[in-house]
Amino acid sequence: MAKTEDIAIACDHAALELKNHLVKFLLKQGHNVIDMGVRKRTRVDYPVYAKKVARAVSSGEVPLGILLCGSGIGMSMAANRFPGVRAALVHDHFTARAAKAHNNANILVLGGRVTAQALAEELVAAWLETRFEGGRHQERLDQIEE
Repeated sequence: MAKTEDIAIACDHAALELKNHLVKFLLKQGHNVIDMGVRKRTRVDYPVYAKKVARAVSSGEVPLGILLCGSGIGMSMAANRFPGVRAALVHDHFTARAAKAHNNANILVLGGRVTAQALAEELVAAWLETRFEGGRHQERLDQIEE
């Protein structure tokens, strides 16, 4: 696995089990994990938790974040409203690696209802191990920021 990082993580009620599993996985890998909720299965609104992680990444408080909701779609939409946030919803090894290599994604988003725990571990590991390629990809990110 890549060097250890500070990683903020949050979920809504639909992805609580997967978030808790990933917190343990990341801690075992030596990462400093900042758990920004939820901690109970009570229904919540995902934008509240997307904002917590996206603000932390956008402000530079943490370099990376992970967000989880039922499908991952809502979390990715909410997080990408923050300056400097590049949240990528991934479903497989290719998209996890491409999110970092081509898009320098600083927030990984997973769907708790569609991603098995073992696969989630693999996707997180692939994303953390992959390095941004820069070059033409940086030019495209610059265009997005304009």
